Amino acid sequence: MNITIWYYLLIINILAFGAYGIDKWKAKYKKWRIPESTLLGFAVLGGALGCFLGMQIFRHKTQHTSFRIIVPLCLVLWIGILAYLIFFQ
Repeated sequence: MNITIWYYLLIINILAFGAYGIDKWKAKYKKWRIPESTLLGFAVLGGALGCFLGMQIFRHKTQHTSFRIIVPLCLVLWIGILAYLIFFQ
């Protein structure tokens, strides 16, 4: 499998994790927030693991039903995509 995909996933997951931490900080201090669509977009684009870890570690967006469903669903989807690419390509 192409190493570029691994680098992409590493970077998007780091960015996603950071975005959840920053948004939690901004929520705490009543600052301008990162839109929910952006946070969920990270999960859809491959940063689902970073989103999931950010939700758990920062305890952020864990009460929102959309985040509790979409982020784990995207994580399972991306694991499936990676498994396919590793074993069948």
